Amino acid sequence: MITDNVHLPDTTISISPDTTVQKRNAWQKFIGYFADANKPKPRKKFDFSIIGGPHYSNDTQFGIGLVAAGLYTTDLHDTIMPPSNVSLYGDVSTTGFYLLGIKGTHLFPKDKYRLLYNLYFFSFPGYFWGMGYNDGANKDNKSNYKRLQNQIKVDFLFRIKKGLYAGPSASFDYVEGKDFSKPELLRGQSYKTLSYGVGASIQYDTRDNITNAYKGVYLKLEQNLYPGFLGNKNVFYRTDFVADFFKKVWNGGILAFDIHAQFNYGESVPWTMMSRLGGAYRMRGYYEGQYRDNNITEFQVELRQHIWRRNGIAIWAGAGNVYKDFRTFEWRHTLPNFGFGYRWEFKKRVNVRLDLGFGKKCTGFMFNINEAF
Repeated sequence: MITDNVHLPDTTISISPDTTVQKRNAWQKFIGYFADANKPKPRKKFDFSIIGGPHYSNDTQFGIGLVAAGLYTTDLHDTIMPPSNVSLYGDVSTTGFYLLGIKGTHLFPKDKYRLLYNLYFFSFPGYFWGMGYNDGANKDNKSNYKRLQNQIKVDFLFRIKKGLYAGPSASFDYVEGKDFSKPELLRGQSYKTLSYGVGASIQYDTRDNITNAYKGVYLKLEQNLYPGFLGNKNVFYRTDFVADFFKKVWNGGILAFDIHAQFNYGESVPWTMMSRLGGAYRMRGYYEGQYRDNNITEFQVELRQHIWRRNGIAIWAGAGNVYKDFRTFEWRHTLPNFGFGYRWEFKKRVNVRLDLGFGKKCTGFMFNINEAF
């Protein structure tokens, strides 16, 4: 384990008639890089780091992930404004899964504007259970298929007043399913869909740090339209709501709450754009997409505790429910979730997290950078 007291000098000086300087070898540089990654550095425009490693999860099995993360500022003289962040991420696994993407939040000078973006593509040999809670709960529905997906999502926000932002958003989604072993579970829907979305969002953000908040509130309400005049064969609408709260409860302890609800409605919501339960950020431990439907409501509470130097732990509990509409919502279909994880401070206020999540008859292990919310 790398700790703060690791000190690797840049040179070793030998006192002799001929003074020599011995440079660090590659291994020493590698260890020194991680040992010094979270130490305070002179404020600079761009602070770039790379981290990666093996991981395992129910959906991708064994794999290797790599994240190139950057923290930067658009105004070196503004010491109060939080830094912007950008991450280039990639992943490959033994199932044939591969992923490449870039995401980030760019804060303009004086935080007058914010640009949020996420672009990625992946190929994923996975499992499909169908649509709705009952399909997902039926173990006999588990079937093979291959999913290809490309997504671009951009939000441009204007600051209305301190902490309050609003602005337009746009998205593009192309999803293609192949090699379904049980195509009847699609119920006649097309194997592939192309969705163009436009909308607007309003956000209230008082977090002290975007990637690892110790205090503050984050609220987001987003409305997206997928109308026919943009070329959508499936016309529908989406409302997305997020409410996060962060509070210090004792020395080194942060209590974090996350509420998320997503509603898809309209003429026809394609299977590719339905709300999916599970993944690396919410309902951790569930296979993402086993439970999918028009709507989802989910909640989680997490205790993050700093333990020693760069090490910390987290424990969480939560619940989620997928349903077609409010008339078909059933409390008995609510799925439980809990888990625990290890945190290592890779950079100041940027954690590498290893999470082990548990759900109803399922378990998942996740490796990621930055907190889940």
